[in-house]
Amino acid sequence: MIDPTLESLKDDELEVICDVINECIQIDARQRPTMKALNQNENDGNLTDNTCAQLVERSLDSFLEYIEQRAQLDISGLFSPSWNTALENSLPWITGCRPSPYIRLTYALCGSQVEYQLSEIIQGLARGNLGQILATQLRMINNLHIKTIEEEEKLSSQLAGLQENIADQPIAMVAKRMSRVGESSGNVDHALDELESSMANILQEADKLRLSTLKELLAILTPLQGVDFLVASKKLHLCMHKWGKTRENRQLFCMYVTMHI
Repeated sequence: MIDPTLESLKDDELEVICDVINECIQIDARQRPTMKALNQNENDGNLTDNTCAQLVERSLDSFLEYIEQRAQLDISGLFSPSWNTALENSLPWITGCRPSPYIRLTYALCGSQVEYQLSEIIQGLARGNLGQILATQLRMINNLHIKTIEEEEKLSSQLAGLQENIADQPIAMVAKRMSRVGESSGNVDHALDELESSMANILQEADKLRLSTLKELLAILTPLQGVDFLVASKKLHLCMHKWGKTRENRQLFCMYVTMHI
C-alpha cells in the first residue's frame, strides 16, 4: 500500500524514501542512521527535487497536525511542559520557538556551507543546497524576516498585557482580602478561565505565525534547500534537548556530591 501523497513519485524515488524509513524504524537505536548519514543522501545526489518536495510537504503536514492536536491540551501546561528540560523551558516564545529564528538559522546555514564548499563552488560543482542560495532568494527571505518580527512583537505585546492583568482587578484584590491564602473564589475562577481562554487564542495566533513563516520560507527555498534546512532545524532541536538533559544530570551529580562530602 502506498501513501496517496506519494503516488506522484517514481519507483526509484519511492525506493529511496522506503530505505530511509526502514532504517529509521530499526528497533535497535544503535542501528538507526544519524542525521548526518541521512543528509549525506542529499550530498550524494540520491534525493531529487521531486522527492525533496514531497518530504517538505509531509513535514508541513506533520507540523499542522501537531498544532491541531496540542490545541486540545491544557493551555497552562503547554507554557512549561514537563517533558522539556529546564534549559528548553527557559527559551520558548508562547510555548514554542519564535518564527524569526527559522530565518536566522537559514542565514547561518548559508554562511557556513558557502565557507565549507568554497572550493567546490569555485570549480562549479554546485550541490544545490543552501550554500548556493541566490541573491533574489536572500532579498525575499529578508522581507519575510522583517514581516515576521513585526508580527512577533504584536503577539508579545498581547501576552504581556494578559500577564499584567494578574496584578489588576479582580485577581489581585481578591488575593489581598483573603483570610486564608489560596482559598476558592468564584470571581477568581471566572477571571482565570477568561485568562486561559485569551492565552489559548494567542497561542493559536502564534502557531499560525510559526506555520505561515515556515511555509513561506520553504516556498522561497528550493526543495533541496528546504530539506537541508529541515534536517538542520530538527537536529538543533534534538541537540538542545540532549544538552539540557546532560546539564541537568551534571547539576544533580554535583548536588549529590556536595551533600555527601
